[in-house]
Amino acid sequence: MSHDVLSELRLHLADADATDALGAALAAARAHLPANAPALHVHLHGDLGAGKSTLARALLRALGVQGAIRSPTYTLVERYGLNDGGEAWHLDLYRIGDAGELEFLGLDGGEASLWLIEWPERGRGWLPPADLRIDLAVDGAGRSARLQAASAAARAWLDGVAAMGATAAYTGSA
Repeated sequence: MSHDVLSELRLHLADADATDALGAALAAARAHLPANAPALHVHLHGDLGAGKSTLARALLRALGVQGAIRSPTYTLVERYGLNDGGEAWHLDLYRIGDAGELEFLGLDGGEASLWLIEWPERGRGWLPPADLRIDLAVDGAGRSARLQAASAAARAWLDGVAAMGATAAYTGSA
């Protein structure tokens, strides 16, 4: 029997609790990736207010980050220790005027195991390519989410989310 690896997942997030649940599902599925998996780069796309920071915060919280999880809107990058010993970097590039400004953030000297990048299009040419692209949009009272895997590791990650049967919690159906 063949097993297709998921490369795209579309969800309706009815409310903030559903967004938190998606973050928790992503964290749980990430825990099942091989320990030697490469760093994962997640590009978060969407208009202002689409839920990028909310999803990033939910994922970080589910990965064991304690205390305040600040939006990096003004600091551009926030770094967090994870419960697996790795480090996550959360970037918000909304205020970047030119992608060359990223050179001064010291991003090339770190060993983050997870990158969460809001407004990645503003860092084009300086950022690693996305393993997982997440597009969020306002959809009625909730949000729509489209998750697209662009690497083998991200395909395994999405497959893990789907295998948990968690998608029913977001879409309202199996």
